[in-house]
Amino acid sequence: MKYKYLTFDDRRVIETEYTAGARVQDIADKIGVPAATIYKELTRGYTGDLDRNMRSAYSAELAQQKVQQNFKNRGKRGRKE
Repeated sequence: MKYKYLTFDDRRVIETEYTAGARVQDIADKIGVPAATIYKELTRGYTGDLDRNMRSAYSAELAQQKVQQNFKNRGKRGRKE
């Protein structure tokens, strides 16, 4: 598989499918990324709660905010501003 950044639309698909009870591998196949990418994404968007399937709840909006903040902070390590 080729490397790609997940888009907000991809994150919404993950949220919808995961909340509906889909397996991580099925979600990965649908989006076209490795399962490890989905696991990392689920960690990124973890809300601290459980969903109706008693799994860690995932929020596409929260994950997108974290990604945008990480992009904004790139290259700032160790610099004094």
